[in-house]
Amino acid sequence: MAAKDHLQEQIRHLPHRPGIYKFFDDEGIIYVGKAIDIRKRVSSYFNKQDHNKKTQQLVRNIKRIEFTIVDSESDAFLLENNLIKQNQPKYNILLKDGKTYPYLCLTNERFPRLLPTRKKINDGSRYYGPYANLTAMNILLELIRALYPLRTCTYNLSPENVAAGKFKVCLEYHLGNCKGPCEGLVEEEVYNQNIQQIRNILSGNLSVPKAYFKEKMMAAAQDQQFELAHSFKQKLDRLDEFQAKSTVVNASLSNIDVFSIAANEKSAFINYLKVMNGAIILTQSVEVQKKLDETDAEILAPMIMQMREEFESQSREVLVNVALPELPIANATVTVPQIGDKRKLLELSIKNVMYLRKEKESMNDRSKDLNEVRIMETIKKDLRLTELPKHIECFDNSNFQGDNPVAAMVCFRNAKPSKKDYRHYHIKTVVGPNDFDSMYEVVTRRYRRLVDEGASLPQLVIVDGGKGQLSMAVKALKDLNLWGQIPVIGIAKRLEEIYVPNDPLPLYIDKKSESLRLFQRMRDEVHRFGITFHRSRRDAATLKTELTDVKGLGPVTAEKLLTKFKSVKKIKELTEAQLIEEVGKAKARILLTYFSEQEATEPGLAVE
Repeated sequence: MAAKDHLQEQIRHLPHRPGIYKFFDDEGIIYVGKAIDIRKRVSSYFNKQDHNKKTQQLVRNIKRIEFTIVDSESDAFLLENNLIKQNQPKYNILLKDGKTYPYLCLTNERFPRLLPTRKKINDGSRYYGPYANLTAMNILLELIRALYPLRTCTYNLSPENVAAGKFKVCLEYHLGNCKGPCEGLVEEEVYNQNIQQIRNILSGNLSVPKAYFKEKMMAAAQDQQFELAHSFKQKLDRLDEFQAKSTVVNASLSNIDVFSIAANEKSAFINYLKVMNGAIILTQSVEVQKKLDETDAEILAPMIMQMREEFESQSREVLVNVALPELPIANATVTVPQIGDKRKLLELSIKNVMYLRKEKESMNDRSKDLNEVRIMETIKKDLRLTELPKHIECFDNSNFQGDNPVAAMVCFRNAKPSKKDYRHYHIKTVVGPNDFDSMYEVVTRRYRRLVDEGASLPQLVIVDGGKGQLSMAVKALKDLNLWGQIPVIGIAKRLEEIYVPNDPLPLYIDKKSESLRLFQRMRDEVHRFGITFHRSRRDAATLKTELTDVKGLGPVTAEKLLTKFKSVKKIKELTEAQLIEEVGKAKARILLTYFSEQEATEPGLAVE
């Protein structure tokens, strides 16, 4: 059974149930998808004719299909997400940025420490984060250390060790950054009160520590301890300053995740905002490459699951800018807000994601432009041209044993192919395989036409060949009175030598030079373009000549068969019924008789 028939047989036995499906090639899983109806979804890959190129490539690679039935679309989504993470199929989108985001860790020990880390250890310590922005995390860490004197040493400050006097205070104590718990200079209860304040700040709740410092400031002032009151005032100001730098949206909005997506043909851009206690405490924007022709909803849904998992979000409300299928998020709602403060919050996320898309597209455009300018500058320098070669044309001739001589020209503008300017030429004035005269003809025809039409001339002409072809191109330009207006070079195939007019010695350009790479690319492109044209002419001529020699078969019938089947070999493979369907019973019999007589007279075959 053919592979395609085997797949169709598999599809016929797929269930009309929700679940996931897996596509395999010879090496393993290449795609995982979910569906409300597995059979309908899988069938669509093979029945639709309007798939993009990537999807067509996926379908061509499918060798086997497996499926798993689940109870609901939500279960299918969860299973799909897990399988994608486990197998990382080449046609599935998966955010793979390779980053390990940092945390702030409150250690599980007597007199806890606060320290940054990228590893979570199951030792009872409390981890806050992860933080997508390292600078923001360091600002928060600096704030806490300025507000609360915490130890930084790694001593084991057990009651027994402290009582035995095993440790001595360090420089941090003398600088006022630590209260000296190593020598028992601060009570554990007082130290833990500071730790509780730190927990509130790390959770995004600044109101508790602000109320604490305000109360301490007022009490110190009342006791006329003005210096102490001033120190509490400074800490309160520090918290206010930190809060002012945070993006405050609305105090009534708390514990919300906001996601927005904007896509172009190749990529999707996603922004994530995490809101706690009326302030944005985390923002992350990412770009993912499209694998197939996915919709925004198909891309955003798994990204929400993955980013919430990465940043350990427990938010029970998720705001998005596109309608999504039911997501398997426990005790959480997913909505597209239309009005109010939540809509404003979503619009802030959309503004961020649109900025990212515009920035990335602009960077790509600038990168391409800079790359193209650099290549043209290199060509100008290597060939000592007087102006930047923004418009380059390359010529090549093609013939087979002297038959059907043709030529081709490809045009590059700004170092990129301009296919609308490509041209084919039938050689009209040259008899037999004469590359030199053919080059003279096509160069003459090309630039006579441009002059007659008043079109702009190229800044560089390349001919595929050595000194002979180059000299004929120069002669053509001289006869058109264009010599001196268009620089022209020849590129020889064997050693990639560059020939310039009036110099018997070739120019050797560095093999790694972008100039030579572009010349080679143009030479290969014009060769491909010319060979394709020549082959189609040769095949047409061969078929027409052979079939029109058949008595009773006219040129119209020969042309009809040529257009549809392309070669005599394919026509010979047709059955009698197929031939009758194409040309009628009488002409089918003529063709069958001709083919059978032809086979009988071929060398090595017995003649009956």
